[in-house]
Amino acid sequence: MLRKICGTSALARFVLIVALGAGWQVRAQDVKTAYPNMAPVEQYLMERDAEIALARSGAMESVSRDAEVMVLGRHGYETAVKGKNGFVCMVERSWTAESDDPDFWNPKIRSAICFNPAAARTYLPLTIKKTELVLSGRSKTQMLESMKIAFDRKELPPLESGAMCYMLGKQSYLNDRDVHWHPHVMIFVPLTEPETWGANLPGSPVFGAGVAEDRLAIFLIPVAKWSDGTDGPSDNH
Repeated sequence: MLRKICGTSALARFVLIVALGAGWQVRAQDVKTAYPNMAPVEQYLMERDAEIALARSGAMESVSRDAEVMVLGRHGYETAVKGKNGFVCMVERSWTAESDDPDFWNPKIRSAICFNPAAARTYLPLTIKKTELVLSGRSKTQMLESMKIAFDRKELPPLESGAMCYMLGKQSYLNDRDVHWHPHVMIFVPLTEPETWGANLPGSPVFGAGVAEDRLAIFLIPVAKWSDGTDGPSDNH
């Protein structure tokens, strides 16, 4: 069975975040969420310059200085800075998480992420479409149904080989449980079992999970330093 990523990024999501103990911790499905509904849209917005700075922190300066930067407006993401290297940096909000994540509507979520060109072309459209649906007033259920229809009609692009992103932002707020977690890179592939990569196995530095709603799998590899050059957490949780 494909395991789930607990959190947002990517998707998270689901900005999608891993909860790690001795191994993968399974999130209790009956946890009562503190965020049962979408908050007023103002709570998800940021001051423009602050959002640009946070978005750039998602990757090392050698990448982010020439990346396109997108910021969240009232109707969706818009380009704030044009890029030159094909990367796109942004700050993901809570609805990139899986639909049963307790942080799905958490207005505190601010996940700095920088997509490489392949991910910008083929993963980023998922985030953009989800965001437009949510900000147009769709409920979670309606958004999920619209995404399913878009997948079935092939309105969303298939993942390109090599799609990945950096999540190195020290000031990101990933969820109420892990807050910053660890600096890490993520690799996006079509839906598969994590063990085919050796992920989640004893001693493996790679964590992985299937995200059925997005029809893909994500592999996470923690790295040593944040984008500002400071050391990440030294613990293993």
